[in-house]
Amino acid sequence: MVQSIPKGKPGPTVEGYLQGQFLIAMPTMGDPRFERALVYICSHSEEGAMGLIVNKSAPGITFNGLLAQVGIDPAPGTAKDKEKNKNLSPLLEAEERPILFGGPVEPGRGFVLHSQDYLSKDSSLAVSPDVAMTATVDILRAIVRGTGPSRSIVALGYAGWGPGQLEMEIQENGWLICDMNEELLYGADVETKYERALATLGVDLSLLSGDAGHA
Repeated sequence: MVQSIPKGKPGPTVEGYLQGQFLIAMPTMGDPRFERALVYICSHSEEGAMGLIVNKSAPGITFNGLLAQVGIDPAPGTAKDKEKNKNLSPLLEAEERPILFGGPVEPGRGFVLHSQDYLSKDSSLAVSPDVAMTATVDILRAIVRGTGPSRSIVALGYAGWGPGQLEMEIQENGWLICDMNEELLYGADVETKYERALATLGVDLSLLSGDAGHA
């Protein structure tokens, strides 16, 4: 895995690249960091690829804990404001909103994947026509205030590939390719995303092997 995010402005998927799609790790992946991983590809070009694992919880941290680390009051305002925020964004319940392990590169760096009803002109990048990525604390403040995106996930760290590396791993049957699905991306049931992603391809995990090829 490389240590930098490929440069260039994310946008609609380009033919031959996988931006805005999922990768499903094959059982023969060989890298324990990506065992049973579902990865959403945020950027993919000739310079490499960057993605976030969306089905593994980051150990030892809660949403409120993350807010405390970046100096954000998890429930600002009056009691009336708090009730309004709770109604607008049910996932603000800290114990119910997981912080995800986005990947092994820069594990202390945070990323938010979210619906495009929230966009910051200075810090949000379009991944696809429906999904954007923001990596500044402003979006966390907006989520707490109830003015953030309607759907979002928060991840620490990311996965990165150098030029041609991801293509090689796919050719070697390390990954299956799966189309974007909002429930797989944003759904709260993190632990079942891997099996559900395989099910969208009609793949039986018990029959899956490294010789099965890629979708």
